[in-house]
Amino acid sequence: MFMNEHRLRPMEESDLEQVLSWRNHPEIRRYMYSTHEIPMDEHCAWYASSSTDPRVELLIYEQGCKAQGFVNITRTGCANVADWGFYMAPDAPKGCGRDLGKQALDYAFTKLRLHKVCGEVLGVNTRSIAFHKSLGFTEEGRLREQHCDASKFHDVVCFGLLSSEWQARFED
Repeated sequence: MFMNEHRLRPMEESDLEQVLSWRNHPEIRRYMYSTHEIPMDEHCAWYASSSTDPRVELLIYEQGCKAQGFVNITRTGCANVADWGFYMAPDAPKGCGRDLGKQALDYAFTKLRLHKVCGEVLGVNTRSIAFHKSLGFTEEGRLREQHCDASKFHDVVCFGLLSSEWQARFED
């Protein structure tokens, strides 16, 4: 593998500690629905459940053999529609997030053959909102004051991207 090669691979049990350290980082945790610091036993229970669920894809994004991010793709009630979530290593090189997004969406639409990928972003997370729009997602709704953290209510912005919209980006 070339040092600059970027790829997605299935998450393994050996990734648990690394992924938990990213998830518990204050800059990642503050934009999650659950903002408490997750203990290892809770993280292991989540992994045990998610990794055996056929609707769930847990993926690690690597750049040059180094893990730099995490992606979760979970099919909803409709087998061809999925929700996604992701985060980067706090020290990931600039540009990794964009590549993670492209590879994850290509995986979702090509390998998983999904019709639609959905995402939810807290309204205060302006970087993630801009990121979704830059990847071609459409804002499909805003749930006003839907989520309450320890001190305040926040809007939840709902995004959707259809397979046909993703493919059209590459036909021009």
